[in-house]
Amino acid sequence: MTEGVHGAGAAAGLEPQGKSGVAGLAGVNAKADTAAATDESIAQEAIGEEVTGRVKWFDMVKGYGFITPEDGGGDVLIHYNLLSPLGRKSLPEGAKVVVQARAGPRGRQATNILDLDLSKAIGPDQDRIAERSANRVDPLDFITDAGDFEPVQVRWFNRAKGYGFLLRDDGVTQIFIHMETVRRGGFETLQPGQLLRARVHDGPRGALAVAVEPEALLDDA
Repeated sequence: MTEGVHGAGAAAGLEPQGKSGVAGLAGVNAKADTAAATDESIAQEAIGEEVTGRVKWFDMVKGYGFITPEDGGGDVLIHYNLLSPLGRKSLPEGAKVVVQARAGPRGRQATNILDLDLSKAIGPDQDRIAERSANRVDPLDFITDAGDFEPVQVRWFNRAKGYGFLLRDDGVTQIFIHMETVRRGGFETLQPGQLLRARVHDGPRGALAVAVEPEALLDDA
């Protein structure tokens, strides 16, 4: 019976699978694994490695900047086109960012932004500055609806930020004042507790100073 089976196999042109057959199959599997590993390596190289770092600087005019990575490697170049999906045009200095980066002839370059933490930023956020400028109203637009000059006191004013708040005589109501209004009143800056007179517009967003003058003018009147 066994002899018949071998005979049938030989008649059909089939060779019994010996050591050479097993070795051949192992070789095929090894080549397949190598090819798969190569494909994965190529794909990984195209996407890039994950890098975490801080924004060193970013120039909106030039359209690019650099990230200082935590891994101690060279700075990572980042282009403005990666910011569009985040609705941004710039990155503030010091912001923490996680990117995918790949090596190039001139060093590593970011290919994708995975995460952005603006709470760590130490530099001005140009996107927010531009947004505030676009949404800002000119106080002089409300001059005709503003009341007469009234006595006010400076609560605080930050010249770098370009705005501050005044207090009405009731000591409670705060009045927003912009740097432009301060300059138009002949002041370079304001100091806490400083007494002034202001014309105020009471709008839906609160009280807004549209004009200020020295408190001394009240005494002259």
